[in-house]
Order: sequence, then structure tokens, then C-alpha cells
Amino acid sequence: MPLTRRQFIQRTGIAAAGSFLGPAWFRNPFLQRALADTIGDRYFLVVFLDGGNDGLNTITPVANGSSGTLRAAYQAARGTGGGGLQLPSSGPGALLVPSNPFTDTSSGTQLGFHPGLIGLKNLYELGKVAVIQGCGYPDYSLSHAASRTNWETGNPLTAGAYSGGWMGRYLASNYLSTDIPSVNVRDDVAGEYLQTTTSVLAVRRLSRFKFPYDDFDSADNAAKKAAFLGLCSQAAGSAQTTLKSVGDTGNATETATESYPALNNLYNGRSGGWAQMYTTLNTGFARDLREIAKVIYGVETGAPNIHARFFEAVNGGYDTHSDQGVGNPGDQQYDLHREVGDALELFYNDCVDMGVENKLCIVVWSEFGRRIEQNANGTDHGSQAPLLVIGGTVNGGAYGHHPNINAAALDDSGNTTYSQAAGDPYRSTDFRDVYGTLLKHWLGMATPLSVLPVDGGDPTQYWTSPNFDMGFLP
Repeated sequence: MPLTRRQFIQRTGIAAAGSFLGPAWFRNPFLQRALADTIGDRYFLVVFLDGGNDGLNTITPVANGSSGTLRAAYQAARGTGGGGLQLPSSGPGALLVPSNPFTDTSSGTQLGFHPGLIGLKNLYELGKVAVIQGCGYPDYSLSHAASRTNWETGNPLTAGAYSGGWMGRYLASNYLSTDIPSVNVRDDVAGEYLQTTTSVLAVRRLSRFKFPYDDFDSADNAAKKAAFLGLCSQAAGSAQTTLKSVGDTGNATETATESYPALNNLYNGRSGGWAQMYTTLNTGFARDLREIAKVIYGVETGAPNIHARFFEAVNGGYDTHSDQGVGNPGDQQYDLHREVGDALELFYNDCVDMGVENKLCIVVWSEFGRRIEQNANGTDHGSQAPLLVIGGTVNGGAYGHHPNINAAALDDSGNTTYSQAAGDPYRSTDFRDVYGTLLKHWLGMATPLSVLPVDGGDPTQYWTSPNFDMGFLP
């Protein structure tokens, strides 16, 4: 079994050795190779579309294709005219059809991007976007909180079997309490990164990230710092696990407050005007991605004490029960898609300029899709929806099967049904297969089942045969 970075440090005592060995010792190339994170020289970003994005009006049938009736079913479910949500195949506000192949694998249906997703369509043309269709899980929940928790934990049916988030379990198996491997651009730690082993920074803006000294009198700041670090060091030397962890994370966090703010000026001093490009987009999501770009730039340029390679950002507003709109600027979903698509395209191009696009992988998810048939002028809570994976080494294209949206195939709530039946042309993609493929092929985890619990029950209705080789990553 391969030795993880965490195990290597623990077994060799290098964490303790760092207190008396010189910095030059850590620059030894052989040691650096041994200390390489499991992810290696790579970056991973989770993007959450909060509220339940309407997947059917994100990746949409353009025509019926060689077999099946997906476009006809879509037109029957989504109206035209005032309050109608139907996206046309041609004309004003039409779906964006890339020149690269973009068809449903089972029916041959031509697919298109929502008109607001110009940025993602551009990246798809470059072969950098994988669209995984029909993602969901058995016995789905229509509760925002419950469904969000299911996706964040990667554990929808066996609550409590595995603690923390799916990425949290990964971090806990590979990092120590002295590490800060992840930055979440938000006010709290994202559910998928929750765990109790290593540190995760939750920070909105690096320039404002600081130790909570007295804002009114800085004369005693040095004394406060010394006292805090003294307490942390004492706790870190404790044999009591919880106390040691508090001490380690306290030391690491104080160091971070002195290291991360400097990334703001470092990044803004880059040539090319990248910082201003995010400002020009003038959206909160773009500014959040700029914070992540600052950290990546810090890692790439060797900024002191900057080692984070795992990130999370969120964009809200997707609970579109009313006034969802169609493909015109000013429409609610159009503006949301434009905000995300434009910002992700800029962020990707920024990473190209930094030379890290092939080191980058982004996964975009939402807690559920929306109802197939629209209500008066919006959509209610639904089940399955597409998931996106973006990156320089991603094998772009459409994966999985588009859900069966014919009225006769919907459940009593008007939502698509989950199926794992072999040979089903509408067979669902369990989101844990996507997670497992990311864990195995991007994050270097040989056995993702240590993070993702398998279901019991009827194999046609539950996730009993994992597929961690979906093909969207090499």
C-alpha cells in the first residue's frame, strides 16, 4: 500500500524535526518529493451553485436526435410566451451549440448550453469541459438542507457512517493538524471540507485576513502575539490529542494571518492586468475566484508558508421558484449563468497565464435540479441534474445519460427517477461515481471506497457497483 504524506511525516518524525533543522534541509529535492501532497503539483476547486440550479435549462436538448424524444418532451414541459421557460433551438435567446461533439450518448440528441453560459461554451470548444448528465442519488430529498448535506458528505443513505465531508475525509487521511491544505472563500468551512484533523481557512478577502489584535492600540500587539503563541506551543506539546490539535491549529492559523494577506499585493503586482479583469466583471463570484487565483499564484511563486491546493467557492440565487426567465440578459437564470460562466472562463485563462491550467481541476455542483414541468413562471425542486468538471487535462465531452423527461416516466412529484439498471438508456449517474473518479484520477486516492460508502439493496435502484473510471480524467 502506498505511504501517504501524512503517514510519512508521522512515521519519520519530520514534523518535530522541523523545529530544529534549518530551512535549507527542506529544500532538498529528495525530501520535497517525499513530502509532496497526495494531490501532487495540482489544484482542486469545488464550486457550489447554492439553491438548486435548473439543470434542464442549463444543458438542454436541441433536437430529438437519432432515437428518443427528448426535445419534444422538453417542449411539452416548458412553455413559450409570457412566463414560459422554453429555450429555443434557434433565433434570439437560442441555445449555444458548440462545434465540438455535444450529444447525449444514448439517444444521439444534440445538446446545447444555456445562452448565459457563453464562457463555459468557449471552454467546451477547447475540450476543457466534461458535462456529466443525470447526476443524483437514490431516494432523493427535495429539502435544500438534507440534499446539500447528502452531496457534501458523499453519504446520502447511511447518515453517520462516515463523519465529515467527502473532501474532509480525504484531507484528514493525508494532512496533519499543523497543515493548512485548503482555503474556502466564504465565512465558514464548506460542508464537503469539514473534518477535525487538519486546518481549513475560511476567508472572504485575503487583504482583510488578520490576527484579532486590538484595533485601538497596537502598542501591546507583540505581547499579545507572544502570549498566544506561547499558549499554542504549550498545547501543541500535550499528549492529549484534542489539546495538541488546538495548539497546532492555533500556531498554523497565526502564521497564516501573517502570510496570506501579502498575497494580495503579490498578485496585484503581476503583469497583464489580471486583477483588474475580475474587477471589470463586477460580480461577487468573480472576486471570490480572484482570491483563489492569488493563493495559486503564491504557491507557484514560492510565497512563504503558502501551501493550499484545495479550494471552495459558492454562488447563490438558484432557488428559482418564480421569475426564472429564459435566455435574455436581465433574466434571472441568464444572469446567474453569465456570472458563473464568465468568471470561470476568466479564472481558467488566468491559470493559463500562470502556466497551471494542466494542474487545475474544477467540479461544479448544485444540491438538486428543478422540476421538469415548469410552474407559472419558475421551477420547483427536482432531482437529477448535470455536473460539470473543468480543467486543462479534462477529457471534454458529454458523459452519462440524459434523464428521461417524458411525462409518463416521471415520478409522482413530476421529477426524473433514479436508476442503476444495466442497459437502461436513461441510467442515472450516481454523483459518488463522479467523486470517486476525481479522488482516484486527480487526487491520487487508490481506494476511494475508504471515503465513499456503497449502498445495499436492489442493484437496479441503489449504488452497489461503483465506477471510479468514468473517463473524463486521464
